[in-house]
Amino acid sequence: MLDPKKLEQVARQIQNVLPQGIKDFGDDIDKKIRTVLQSQLNKLDLVNREEFDVQTQVLLRTREKLTRLEQRLNELEASLLEKPQTEVEEVEIVVEAQPDNKA
Repeated sequence: MLDPKKLEQVARQIQNVLPQGIKDFGDDIDKKIRTVLQSQLNKLDLVNREEFDVQTQVLLRTREKLTRLEQRLNELEASLLEKPQTEVEEVEIVVEAQPDNKA
């Protein structure tokens, strides 16, 4: 939900730029401005500040974890390159074909 104080501030700013003739309508125009403003802002699918701050913290923790994992991966890759490669014996596998005795 949007902060009512912010909504009031924006409504006042809109009211201040209106021509004097429209301002003379009084409270009726003020209520209509607030109603239209609230309606249009609700269509924008905005999040409140608290939810935004929570998601920002989640993103920061995720980035930190990713950085640590990348660093760990680099260390593991480096340690593999430093170790002497053990030689693998080549083994020859011979597969003998069995005669087909279907007759």
